Amino acid sequence: MPEYILSLDQGTTSSRAIVFDRKGGMVSLAQKEFTQFFPEKGWVEHDANEIWSTQFGVASEAMAKAGLDAADIAAIGITNQRETTVVWDRSTGQPIHKAIVWQDRRTAAFCDSLRTGGKAELIRGKTGLVIDAYFSGTKLRWILDNVPGARDRAAKGELCFGTIDTWLLWKLTRGEVYATDVSNASRTMMFNIHTLQWDAELLELLNIPLSILPEVLSSSEVYGETSLFGNAKIPVAGIAGDQQAALFGQICTAPGMLKNTYGTGCFMLMNTGDKPVVSTNNLLTTIAWKINGKTSYALEGSVFIGGAVVQWLRDGLKIIQKSSDVERLCRRAEDNGGVYMVPAFTGLGAPYWNQHARGIIVGLTRGTEDHHLARAAIESIAFQSMDLMHAMQADAGLPITEVRVDGGATVNDHLMQFQSDMIGASVVRPQVTETTALGAAYLAGLAVGFWKDLAELQQYWQVDKVFEPGMDADTKGEMQKGWKKAVRAAQAWAED
Repeated sequence: MPEYILSLDQGTTSSRAIVFDRKGGMVSLAQKEFTQFFPEKGWVEHDANEIWSTQFGVASEAMAKAGLDAADIAAIGITNQRETTVVWDRSTGQPIHKAIVWQDRRTAAFCDSLRTGGKAELIRGKTGLVIDAYFSGTKLRWILDNVPGARDRAAKGELCFGTIDTWLLWKLTRGEVYATDVSNASRTMMFNIHTLQWDAELLELLNIPLSILPEVLSSSEVYGETSLFGNAKIPVAGIAGDQQAALFGQICTAPGMLKNTYGTGCFMLMNTGDKPVVSTNNLLTTIAWKINGKTSYALEGSVFIGGAVVQWLRDGLKIIQKSSDVERLCRRAEDNGGVYMVPAFTGLGAPYWNQHARGIIVGLTRGTEDHHLARAAIESIAFQSMDLMHAMQADAGLPITEVRVDGGATVNDHLMQFQSDMIGASVVRPQVTETTALGAAYLAGLAVGFWKDLAELQQYWQVDKVFEPGMDADTKGEMQKGWKKAVRAAQAWAED
């Protein structure tokens, strides 16, 4: 029996591959950043071929680093940046346009027209989503409308649409398997999360032909095999969108369990069990996963700019040279100096859902220095996550005492402590913070019998550090008040 699982973790700014052993331990990791395209204000694109080449490259590299060949890999799991939209030619496999990234706002005006046309409740009722340019459906519609001949070709069945998981699965199987899983399908604004089918009424509303959509399968099953990594064939057996994969990797498999991922954006998910919970606080209802015929649901809050604000400090303002410098810079400041940053570079996500809001820095004085800006940037990540948790508590009707955290920014102890202070709950960082990739590995391993069941997986989840709240109530109250004022300012800027 092969002793390892290969996880492909295709993110917004980089492609990663991680090899895991039987105890869920990381054996090797490879990562490569790829190009971000910003053709117009608010537009974000990727080259789908570059995504594939970097993902295949790091997969091969991770295996080579561990001294493994295809025969050593029991299965491959895929997890991916969600909502990012690729359309390609079914016969040549070539994309007909650059991939439109989840952050892209080009369809905001169309989304506004759906809202003013009274479609919000219809869409929310079927999909669990709010109307926003974030989701794939309006991006797909834009490609069909703006690439010459695309609509006709789609109607004839000559084109394929996919989120990144579908694109990778297609490439791995040399075009033999054209499918997605329920977690990714539930983020398209075209999928009915109750019937688990593409929804004819929504497709008509968006003017999208059923013929362009992939088959929707569960999150843990053998979809097909790949022979691209050597002589032996490796089953591709697990797929989940990155946030659902992280929820699974954190073993948040019981209703009420909660995780927050600090990646390019921040994403908080709460497992709600086998029933979708309708949010009254602007959160999304989404499918967590489907395993062994049983569908689990989650409440989700999305922050569009989380760790990406640190990249902006590095690449835009150039006040740090590498992302890891930010914690040291933060520690030079006793406090934020009254400075608050709302990084609404691509609008505000939950619970505000203001797609026209833009980034703002308030409270500047002559005494403001680079470390105050760094601190305000880091604190903005925690404040936005705090807003999500308050909304989630209200929806769930439960006090939240623990949040399991993962993602790149969790290495920042200053951020984790500040997060605990702001939410008044324990922040628990596990030993393996690569829980997105781990979740995809677990889903793949369960499908091929590499792991027996959830009970076996639970014993491998280990705590690294717990951060407990320690800030006095007055200071916390003042900081939260300052943040709320800053958010109002960002929203006011968007008004005509």
